[in-house]
Amino acid sequence: MALSATIHTFVVQLADVDRGVYQDLELRVARHPSETAEFMLTRLLAYCLEYEDGIAFSVGGVSATDEPAVLVRDLTGRLTAWIDIGAPDADRIHRAAKLADRVAIYTHRDPAKVLAQLTGKRIHHADAIPVYSFDRPFVDAASAAVERRNTATLSVTERSLFLDLNGTGFSTPIEEHRFG
Repeated sequence: MALSATIHTFVVQLADVDRGVYQDLELRVARHPSETAEFMLTRLLAYCLEYEDGIAFSVGGVSATDEPAVLVRDLTGRLTAWIDIGAPDADRIHRAAKLADRVAIYTHRDPAKVLAQLTGKRIHHADAIPVYSFDRPFVDAASAAVERRNTATLSVTERSLFLDLNGTGFSTPIEEHRFG
């Protein structure tokens, strides 16, 4: 018998000073049985940090091979942003760069290893694709604080992320890396 996803709810007050985005979000995040808490947290943070009209979690979630974890579509349904999580392979990112106007990768893994597996590979417009990472102690501690029902305040200023999750505060720089 297949295990079903666990639904986590997040009530998020988002204040992204760097981009001028201020939004109250109510999100239901399905965590696939094979998905780690760190991956789910990174997926949630990517959604918040990329928030704009038309953003959504993919329908297939982490098991979708033809969609990113987070995507943005315009009013016509055209894919405008492909936001991948973790350590996607070069072929996936190459295809994404051809499908979407913008591609970004958010990782909870060692960014040097993620970049090493992509560097030198054939990736369309590789020089325009940022890889964002968070400090590992931040990811570990914040993911351990995730519950089934969550309240969060997420603030971003000068590429530093401040997260209050269920009454516990965490912070990390948002590091941007490039390859290509």
